[in-house]
Amino acid sequence: MPVRHALVTGANRGLGLEFVRQLLTAGDHVVAACRQPGRATALNTLAGEHPGRLHVLPLDLANPKSHAELARELPLVLGDDGRLGLLVNNAGVLHSGERFGTLSPAILDDSFRTNAAGPLLLTQALAPLLADEARVINLSSQLGSIASTTRFGTPSYNISKAAQNMATVLLARALAERGIVVFAASPGWARTDMGGEGAELEPAEAVAGILRVAGGLAASDSGRFLDWKGDPLPW
Repeated sequence: MPVRHALVTGANRGLGLEFVRQLLTAGDHVVAACRQPGRATALNTLAGEHPGRLHVLPLDLANPKSHAELARELPLVLGDDGRLGLLVNNAGVLHSGERFGTLSPAILDDSFRTNAAGPLLLTQALAPLLADEARVINLSSQLGSIASTTRFGTPSYNISKAAQNMATVLLARALAERGIVVFAASPGWARTDMGGEGAELEPAEAVAGILRVAGGLAASDSGRFLDWKGDPLPW
C-alpha cells in the first residue's frame, strides 16, 4: 500500500498536534502547518524523531497569500508524483468574553476569515494537489449547529462554524467528480487550550474517532456533518 501524504493545519498544539502524532504512528508522511513554525517546539521535536516523514511549514489561514505560498512549497515536499491523501482543516479561533450589546465587527471578521473562509480558500488552493478519492476533514463544532442552539454564547465562533459547515457542503459538491470526500467533523468537548481542562474528552480519543470515521466514509457520505463517533449532527 503506498504511503499517504497528509496535511494538518493548526498543527502546533491541541487537536492539530494530536492529528500529527496519530498520522505519524499510522505510517503517513505529514506536513504540519502553523503560523510560527519556529516556536512550535513539540512539532519540531516530532520532526527530529521522524526524519523525512514530518515537515513543518508556515501558514496563516486568514491570509490567502499564505495559502498560495503553501501551495507553491508543497510539491517540493511531496515530490513530483506526490498528492495529498488527507487534508485536515483544523486551525481555528475562538474569541472569549463576547457579550450581546458589545459585539465587535473586528472579532466577527477575524472569526469568519479564519474559521469559515480560511478552510474554503485553502482547500481551493490545494485542490490540484489532492489525490483522487482523498479525504478532507473540516474541524467543525456542535456550536455551529443552528438547530441545536439554545443560548447566546460565543457568537463569532458559532456563526463562523455554521458558515464553515455550508462551505463543507459546497466543497463536497465541487470535488465530487474526483471522488474526494469532504465532511464536517465535531470533535466533541475535548481537553485542549480551546476546550479547557474541564472538557469531557481526551484529544487522543477525539482524534482517533475522527480518523476512524474518515477512513470508513463512502463517496455518498461527502458533505455530511458528523461527530467524532460518526453520528450525524443537525444543521
